[in-house]
Parts: sequence; C-alpha cells; structure tokens
Amino acid sequence: MDLHESAAASGGRDSSRDNVSREYGAALDAASARARDWLGGVFERPIPAARSIDEVKSALGRVLPEHGSDPAEVIERLADGVEPGLMASQSSRFYGWVMGGTFPVALAADWLVSSWDQNAGMRDATPGVVGAEEIAGDWLLELLGLPATADVGFVTGATAANFVGLSAARQHVLAALDWDVNRAGLVGAPPITVLVGSERHGTIDLAARYLGLGEPASVVSDREGRIIVDALAEAFEQITGPTIVCLQAGNIHSGAFDDFDRAVRIAHDAGAWVHVDGAFGLWAAASPRLRHLTAGYEGADSWASDAHKTLNVPYDCGIAIVANPDAMHTAFGMRASYLQNPDEAEPHDKVPELSRRAHGVPLWATLRWLGRDGVAALVDGLASSATAIAAGLAELPGVTILNDVVYTQVSMAMADDEQTLELGRRLQQSGEVLASPSRWHDRAVLRFSVSNWATDAAEAARTVDAVRRAIPGL
Repeated sequence: MDLHESAAASGGRDSSRDNVSREYGAALDAASARARDWLGGVFERPIPAARSIDEVKSALGRVLPEHGSDPAEVIERLADGVEPGLMASQSSRFYGWVMGGTFPVALAADWLVSSWDQNAGMRDATPGVVGAEEIAGDWLLELLGLPATADVGFVTGATAANFVGLSAARQHVLAALDWDVNRAGLVGAPPITVLVGSERHGTIDLAARYLGLGEPASVVSDREGRIIVDALAEAFEQITGPTIVCLQAGNIHSGAFDDFDRAVRIAHDAGAWVHVDGAFGLWAAASPRLRHLTAGYEGADSWASDAHKTLNVPYDCGIAIVANPDAMHTAFGMRASYLQNPDEAEPHDKVPELSRRAHGVPLWATLRWLGRDGVAALVDGLASSATAIAAGLAELPGVTILNDVVYTQVSMAMADDEQTLELGRRLQQSGEVLASPSRWHDRAVLRFSVSNWATDAAEAARTVDAVRRAIPGL
C-alpha cells in the first residue's frame, strides 16, 4: 500500500497526516541511524574505498525486483551495499584533490533542504529558501570584500561557477561590439580571445569549451604557478578583438595567488573582462592575516568559488559572483508565460538551471554559525595546518617540499618519481592518510590539500608521523 492508499483508507485528515508521518518516519529513522554510524567512525576508518563498483552493484542487487520493498529495508540495503565502496573524504587526514569535510550545522541544514524539497529558481514561489540564499549572498560579498552591487548565483560547484562567470563575460564583451549573442549566436561573431595562465585549473578550459570559445591562449606562469604579469601585458600587444582574462586565487599545487592588482589593471586598460577562479582560494579574503593574498582582486568582473572546499559545506554549493548583474541576467535570463516574473531578477536568471535545489541554504547556516570571526579562524587554521605539515615533512629523509606554502596546499616529492609514487601507494594502503598523486614541474608529486575543518595541529602531526612510517625502504 502506498502513501495515498494509506491516507484514503484512514478516512480522515489527522489520520492521513499520522500515516504519512509514519511512512516517512521509518525510512528517515533508518537513514539517520546509518548516517550517525558513518559520521561517528569516519575520522578513524580507513580512507580508501574497500569495495569495487562491480562489488557494490552485486551487493545492491542487479535485477529490478518485481515487487516493492519495505522503505527501511531499502535504506539498510543501500547503506550495506554502498558504504564499503565509499571513500572517507570527511576524514581529518584526507588531503586528496581539494575536498572539504562537512560541518555538522551545514549537514543538518542540507537535510532540511532535502526535506523541504523546494525549487529555488523562483523568488515568489519559494521565498523561504530564496530569502536565505540572498542573505548568504550578501554576507559573502561583505566577507570577501567584493562589490556590494555584485550579484550571486548558486550552482553545483566551481566548474559551473566558472561557466557562469565566462558566460557573463562572453555576453558583455560581444555586446560592447554590438553583437547580440543571444539572438545571433556565435557564428560570424567577432572571435574572443581567452587569456589564461599556463597553470590555470582545467575547469577554465572546460568552461571555454562549453561556451564555444575554443582553446584559451596560455600566458607563461612563474615557478609557483602565478601568471607573469609582464607576459600578460605583452600578450595584449598581439590582440585586437574582445578579450577575457582568467586569473587564479589558489594554484592547485602551490596555493599561490596571481598578482591581481597589476593584472586586473592591465587587463582593464586593454578593455578586457577579468574573471577570477577562486575555487578554494577566494576565502583567503575573509582572513585578516591572509587577505593580502587577494589584494586587488575586488577590481575583477567575476569570481568563482566552491563552498564545499574551504568552507566545509556539503556537496553541492558552487558560488558564481558577477560585478555587472546585467551581463549575468542577460546571459541566463528566461521569460515564459507560465513563470511569475517580478521586477527583480529571479534566481534562475543567474545560473544555467531553471530548476535546482537550494544550494545556498547550508551556506547561510554555516555563515550564521561561524560568524565573521569563525570564518577567519577556519581559513587561518587550514593554512596553519598546511604550514605545519610542510615543516614536518621537510624534516623527513628524502623529502623535498616543492612550493612556497602560503595557503593550504603542500606539494612534496622524493628523490625520484618511483619513490614518490610508491610513498603514495603505501599511504593509501595504510588507510590513515590520503594525499593526491599528481605531476608538477615535470615530476611526480604528492599533494596535500588541507581543506577539512577538523585538520588541526594534532592531526597535522599525525599526518607527518604516518608519512615517516611509510618512508623506510624507499
């Protein structure tokens, strides 16, 4: 019997409500119990997944059943089948890629978002979640020192946020030449040059590809991955058409920040749009101690970030910020007879999705819980733990730290590629620490991206000890 049959059989409104509550209750109780068990052990469980995809599929059952199942039993089977195939990315010693953990208050807010099940694309239809998102956006602009007149859109992650920024950029630079890309498309349009540092993140290339802008033109970067501003100035000498410049707040290997003050000024003098990819580095601006890293970035035209990284909000909470709201709204705005269209821009006028979950509500909860001082302390703590890890690793035999540790990234290597990769394998096999294998400056490296709120001084020391135990015999 489904929910509607159960409600009809009960014969009354109160009984119907009770039956619905019971139906939801059994499944939610089972999910809550399993979630608590997972979270209670996630800091100490082995980090790598223990079950392959094929094993997960077999455990879940590959054949669609003919008949339905009890909801609580479905949840139990789901957890039993999937959990051994999960990576403990919430661990305080997980340094893979750039993945944050999850603050308890953010997780709780995210549960409410799923329970409320609102489409956050329309202001008048869902004022509750949209109101929370708009406050979160205002707080973000204030925390990060960005123009109060900028507009904020919430998307799935930094890839989509970069796409939003470059979409607004494409709209703006073509409109300046009287080309309406919405009406005429790109065929026959003035070609747009996208200038990027040689060490930009690959999502910039993806966004350019999605937008039909082709392969970006690369400008040489320095040893730490910062775009060389003099080379950027020289690049403009070869360009005559519309241009978009992509700068970086937080290099993936070194954590380095571009010289925004000089680069933005040069780009704007040439009439270019400036976009800042700050997937994890944008948050340095919220710290009085680290704010100097972002000096001048407020003069850019768009910014992208991901609150799941540094701010430890659950997946997914990408943030797209555009200084010129008209460019953003023109790029994404939609009008239809079935939509209520107030004078103010709708949330769906700022992002690619017409329908989406309320990504910004857990962000509101996290900012409200932390406050300005708490955000600064979080960012400072991550950077301090990275510094401690780098200092400890540098004392180990055969270890070389390859970057200036200015933020949350540490890249290390052993004497040769084989030793470096073997160390990474040993760490993974131990299950206690996970660092990302990568390649930087034409050599294998292990990258420690410090992104979890629980990675404190003690966990940093434990990380160094785990590496020390893994080195002998290399």
